[in-house]
Amino acid sequence: MTSQSTSVEGMTRAQLDVVENKDFALGSGPRRPRDAATLILLDRVGDEFRVLMGRRHMRHAFMPGKFVFPGGRTDPADSRIAVCEGLHPKEEKKLVGTGSRATTARARAIALSAVRETYEEAGLLIGRRGAFSTSKADWQGFADHGVQPSLDSLRFIARAITPPGRVRRFDTRFLAAFKSDVAVHLEDGGPTDELEEIVWVSIADAKQTDVPAITRTILTDLETRLSVDPNLTPGGEVPFYYMRNNRFCRDIL
Repeated sequence: MTSQSTSVEGMTRAQLDVVENKDFALGSGPRRPRDAATLILLDRVGDEFRVLMGRRHMRHAFMPGKFVFPGGRTDPADSRIAVCEGLHPKEEKKLVGTGSRATTARARAIALSAVRETYEEAGLLIGRRGAFSTSKADWQGFADHGVQPSLDSLRFIARAITPPGRVRRFDTRFLAAFKSDVAVHLEDGGPTDELEEIVWVSIADAKQTDVPAITRTILTDLETRLSVDPNLTPGGEVPFYYMRNNRFCRDIL
């Protein structure tokens, strides 16, 4: 493992293309970013925090072989899944944000997609024990294992939009939860094989693994926030990364 830059802020598109040339397929023409969500699951061990990460299979066209958090594209239908507890009002407000497409249903779908992807990719069901039924195949595992999905423990950590010039572009919301929020841990993992070699690593070690540049940046942001707010108080500052005038910018939501 080698030491690498911990921030994409200020990078030009050309500089980022060099850093990410093995991670993202480049393509021409404007492409509208699709909503996506990822979950950073935290485990506190003494004064140290560990995060759950998995390695993407080399056969994937998108970030092959990279260590990532569970996550993926948001399914708008996720907004209709019943939950035992909704988002904390301060977190919902930040997730809704601003703009013509900003709605509470969209925020709910984004949050639930992070919960669903964590089950599918890592076999971890976030919620509370209790009867749950659904007609959605993607959520059947929660019904099978008696877990009611819950959103009240999720915290909005960061947002990042994939720069132009990629075949795939995402408007990704990085959410966080604690290991104690997991109701069921399936020993054989989730129903998909998106991730392999799922491990718990310290944040410091995670930044030194083979992770995308934006992931390393957000891990640094998270480390800073946890140093002053180890319980992740609702409504905390959320860094937002995006490309403007050919340079990566960082705002606070």
